[in-house]
Amino acid sequence: MTQDARVSSSTAPAADGESRVLRVTLVAAPESPAVSRRPTTTRAVILRLAAGLAAVLVVVGLLATFAAQWLAEREAVNDAAHVTDVLADAVIQPNLTADLVNGDAAAVDSFDRLIREQVLGADVVRVKIWSPEGVVLYADEPQLIGRSFELDEAQRQALASPSTRAAISDLSEDENVFESGNRLLEVYRPVWAPDGRQLLFEVYLPYEPVAARSADLWRGFAGVTTSTLLLLIVLTAPIVWGLLRRLRGEETRRADLLQHAVEASDGERRRIAGTLHDGPVQELVATSFAAESAAEASRSRGDDVAAEQLREVAASVRGNVRVLRSLLMDIYPPGLAAAGIGHAMLDLAETARSRGVIAEVELPSPLPGLAEPDVQLVYRVAQETLRNAVTHAAPCGVTIRLRVVGADLVLDVVDDGPGFDVALLSQPPAGGHLGTRVLLDLARDSGAELSIASSAGEGTRWRLRIPSIATRKAGSA
Repeated sequence: MTQDARVSSSTAPAADGESRVLRVTLVAAPESPAVSRRPTTTRAVILRLAAGLAAVLVVVGLLATFAAQWLAEREAVNDAAHVTDVLADAVIQPNLTADLVNGDAAAVDSFDRLIREQVLGADVVRVKIWSPEGVVLYADEPQLIGRSFELDEAQRQALASPSTRAAISDLSEDENVFESGNRLLEVYRPVWAPDGRQLLFEVYLPYEPVAARSADLWRGFAGVTTSTLLLLIVLTAPIVWGLLRRLRGEETRRADLLQHAVEASDGERRRIAGTLHDGPVQELVATSFAAESAAEASRSRGDDVAAEQLREVAASVRGNVRVLRSLLMDIYPPGLAAAGIGHAMLDLAETARSRGVIAEVELPSPLPGLAEPDVQLVYRVAQETLRNAVTHAAPCGVTIRLRVVGADLVLDVVDDGPGFDVALLSQPPAGGHLGTRVLLDLARDSGAELSIASSAGEGTRWRLRIPSIATRKAGSA
C-alpha cells in the first residue's frame, strides 16, 4: 500500500486466533509519546545551559590542573638546571681534586664539609659525583660512596654530549634507596677533574616548590577562566532570554496556526457539506419527486413505456442522493461532532451496510474519555479501513472493535474478505493509496502504532494502538 511500511515480524502468527498471516507494523509508537511531544520550556533551556556551563567549568578545571602541573614542572626543571650549572661552575669544579677521584678518605671528608656548608640546604637535598663507569665517587649519604650502579639513559647522554639534563625523578631506582618521599627534581651535568677526567655531577632538589607553583598557576587559571565564563554569561544572558521569548512566541503562533488550520478545515467541511445538502441534494430529491409525478401522469394517460422509463430515472436519482448523503457523512460526520466517537462508529457501520458490507461495532462501556486529536485519529482510521473493506473485500463481514487494554486504546477493524499478501506493502505504490499514506502520517504525528495482519484467504486485520490515553488526555487539557 505504501513504501513507508516496515516489516517487523516476517513469519510470526498474529494474535486472537489468526494463523498463517504476516503482521506488518506500519508506524511504531514511541515509548513515551506524551513526553516526546512536550514543548520546550524556559526552565528546561536554562537547566541545560546551567548543566553545560557546569560541564565546561569541570573540563576547564581539569585542563587547568594538568596545564598548571606541566608548567610548574617545566619551570622547576629549568630553574633546577640553572642552579646546578651555577653550583657546578662556582663550587664543584674548583674543588675537585685527583685525590677525591682516587677515593682518598681525607679528600672525601674535606669535600663533604664543603658540600654541607655551601651546597646542601633547603634548596638542595642530595649531591653525588659519579665516574663514567657508574661508581659513586662522592655522596652526602656515606653508604653510597664506592658503590656501583648502572647509569640510566639520561646520565649517559649527559656524559656523551656534555649538557645539563633535568627531570622529575620517581625515586624507584636502586641508587635512591635512602631517599624519602615520592618525587624529587633530579639534575645531571658533567664536570672535569684537574687531570681532565670527565665526571658526572648530580643534585636532587625538593619537589614541594613545584606543587606550590602549580597551585599558584591553577588559581590563576581558575580565576581567569571563571571570570571569563561569568562575563560570557552576563553578555549572552540577554541574547538567550530574547531567543527564549522568541521561541515561546513562535511555539504559541505555531499552535495558534495549527488550531486555526483545524478550525478552518472543519469550517470548510461544514460549508461544503451544507452546500451539497442544501443545493445538489435537495435539487436531486426534487428531481426524483418530479420524475415520479411524471411517471404517474404517463401511467394515467396509458403510456406505460414512458412511465417505466421515468420510474427508472427517479430510482437512479434516489440512488445518487444516497451516494451524496454517504459522501456528506464522510466529509463531516454529525455523530463525531455532536455525540462523540461511539455514535460516529455506528454511523460508519450504517453507511457500510448500505454498500454491501455486514458491519458490526463493539464498543467498551463506558466509553473512555479521549482527547480531541485521539477521537479524530480513531475515526479517520476506522473510516479509511472500512472504506478499504468496502472497496476491496465486499461482500464481506467487518467488525469494528474499540477497547481499552491497560493504559492503551486499541482499535481493531477486522474483515473476513479475501485478504492479500502484506509483503506487497514494501513495494513502491502503484495506484497512489493516498488514504493509507494519510493514515501513516496521522498515526506517526500522534505517536500511535498502526499495524496490519493479512494473508490470501485469511481476511485483513487493521490495528491502531494509542498508548497512555489518560496521560495524553491530561496533557491536552
